[in-house]
Amino acid sequence: MTLRLKTFAAALAVLALAGCAANTLQRAGASTVFDLRLDSTLDWARIKGARQETWTIDGTRLNQLRIYSNIKPGEHVFMARKEKASKPDGPWFRSGMRPDELRDLVLDGLREEGAVNLDSGELHPHRFGAVDGLRFDFAMSNADGLNYKGTVAAVEREGKLTSLVWMAPSEHYYSRDAAAVGRMLDTMQFVR
Repeated sequence: MTLRLKTFAAALAVLALAGCAANTLQRAGASTVFDLRLDSTLDWARIKGARQETWTIDGTRLNQLRIYSNIKPGEHVFMARKEKASKPDGPWFRSGMRPDELRDLVLDGLREEGAVNLDSGELHPHRFGAVDGLRFDFAMSNADGLNYKGTVAAVEREGKLTSLVWMAPSEHYYSRDAAAVGRMLDTMQFVR
């Protein structure tokens, strides 16, 4: 093997390891994610990002918990991009939104990602430790026609939005994990 090929192979191995470094196993129990404390009875694969994480048990097409922290005014609800004057319409977070506006913001973000037949359940005020927020359930289909159900926890705190969006196919995965995920979201607390 030539030196150039060995160097390329070594660089490729480092890149592969770096890609794996962001993914970790989150065992059942207490964990801190950004400024949140979550208690789960489930094991998760945890895919870390700067102000967002995705957790999954069986793969993201089968179940996913998306955690978004400190979404600033003018940012996309799922942190996809920032608001621009040339594109004022979109699911942009604004400080001081009413609970129904926060629900609609999350639903609009899901629609933008391709959700169809999207319907939300009743909006419930919820207290996460010492912080007021909201919870609601939803049902949707993806572009391939797979039906999903999910639940959302959202909190505006210090002018920024924190949201957790969990979804799974309605046939098996949702009913298997909904109670455990619901307890985890119900007991979520801010640690800072």
